[in-house]
Amino acid sequence: MTLLPSFRALARIAVTLLVTVAAVGAGLWLWDYYMNEPWTRDGRVRADIVQISSDVAGLVTDVRVADNQLVRKGDVLFAVDPGRYRLAVEQAQANLDSAKADLAYRTAEAHRYEQLGTNVVSTAQKQEVMSAMAKAAAASKQAEAALDLARFNLDRTEVKATVDGYVTNLQMKTGNYVAAGQAVVALIDSHSFYVMGYFEETKLPRIHVGAPVSVRIMGGGADLRGRVDSITRAIVDRDRAEGTGLVANVNPTFNWVRLAQRIPVRIALDEVPQSLQLVAGRTATVSVIGPPDGTYNGTPKVAQLPAPAGQ
Repeated sequence: MTLLPSFRALARIAVTLLVTVAAVGAGLWLWDYYMNEPWTRDGRVRADIVQISSDVAGLVTDVRVADNQLVRKGDVLFAVDPGRYRLAVEQAQANLDSAKADLAYRTAEAHRYEQLGTNVVSTAQKQEVMSAMAKAAAASKQAEAALDLARFNLDRTEVKATVDGYVTNLQMKTGNYVAAGQAVVALIDSHSFYVMGYFEETKLPRIHVGAPVSVRIMGGGADLRGRVDSITRAIVDRDRAEGTGLVANVNPTFNWVRLAQRIPVRIALDEVPQSLQLVAGRTATVSVIGPPDGTYNGTPKVAQLPAPAGQ
């Protein structure tokens, strides 16, 4: 009868020890998961944005795209009034015709002087005629270059897409005046989508270039697959600024609670479902799921752009 209470006491002690060990193990696992495991909810979908500008100045006479429209490389986005540029071509053509006529005259004159003997014309006169012919030839080449430039500017009155992509936030209207080099249309490169994950610096030791990554877009359903493309090498040091005389200006205060810095890690996507619309700026959860030589199941299926209407 005395053994039963002792057994119950040992059982309670064993259960207590098991619960304590399980709690400590769970706490250590949670600590490692949240502090060191390479995952973050702070991820963003990014894409290259091409700023389209006109190479010539003038009034916009025709806008041939709509906001959020898919365009192909070489499609005309808008047109600038070509009137003055056509006149420039005509003027350059007339200047070239005049230069060619002068060159023909100077060439014929030089040939005549070449056939005359030194007893009729002096050597100095021959040199003057040859110099005039050379100047006429140079003027003709200059007129040809001016004509090519005028034609080039006329061709640039139609502003074309430089990449396949989507027009976004279009504010261009017919009648607007555009200056040369002024960005007026934003074009999202449809082949440049990637994910930028902002990982805490304490998690960097477990992140390596080439490691497979799982990406879950908020509201996007299934996970996407990708790989670590690169890790940034510099971020802003907010406690330091440039002082006078190029001497470092260091913040004299020190925060006892130090938050881990966020390091941008670029993720290249391997597969994108046709049903998922990638939008630059969407939130994503990024998890590194293996070493650099790790693999995952499934064959990547690269999303293809839909063909524009009418093609």
